[in-house]
Amino acid sequence: MLTSLRRSIDNIDAALVHMLAERFRCTQTVGRLKARHDMPPADPAREAQQVARLRRLADEAQLDPDFAEKFLAFVIREVIRHHEAIARSTGPA
Repeated sequence: MLTSLRRSIDNIDAALVHMLAERFRCTQTVGRLKARHDMPPADPAREAQQVARLRRLADEAQLDPDFAEKFLAFVIREVIRHHEAIARSTGPA
């Protein structure tokens, strides 16, 4: 039973990694678009919408919304860091 549960956890972890990789591929494209149009790396209004949306989803999934918000905040910080690097390497339009 424990082995089976751990195998399930390993599969879920692998899926999470692949989903995060896909998310970052999308956000890299967003970062290039922002850099080409001289848009700021961060979008506080969008981030607030995402936090509210993720908190609702977490609540519906019976996951602690505070945990979900902390996780999203970590991801957003990394995305912004990537967008800043893209902007530095691309320069203004």
